[in-house]
Amino acid sequence: MVELDIQIPTTFDPFAEAEEFGSTGTKDYVHIRIQQRNGRKSLTTVEGLKQELSSDKILKSLKKEFCCNGNVVHDKELGKIIQLQGDQRKKVAHFLVNAGIVKKEQIKIHGF
Repeated sequence: MVELDIQIPTTFDPFAEAEEFGSTGTKDYVHIRIQQRNGRKSLTTVEGLKQELSSDKILKSLKKEFCCNGNVVHDKELGKIIQLQGDQRKKVAHFLVNAGIVKKEQIKIHGF
């Protein structure tokens, strides 16, 4: 019989570096996501904004700018999350950059 020298690769942990940056692994990114509700309805969520920023004032400006409804949800791990009705991902990203709240490199847009 022929003996083969096979090396079994170690398992790759894609979240290994997330522990370096804290429990969420955000590395100071602002995450903009879309969540599908029922039918054609959807929610846009914005998380990762700095705690010293007023989420209520940002929400008020976003609601007025995009003519949609929204609210601020408080999460123990993630902090304050802004929710908006509809698919507002690109508009929110553009608004945050133009308002000087975050830089373009700090925004991650998720979704389908």
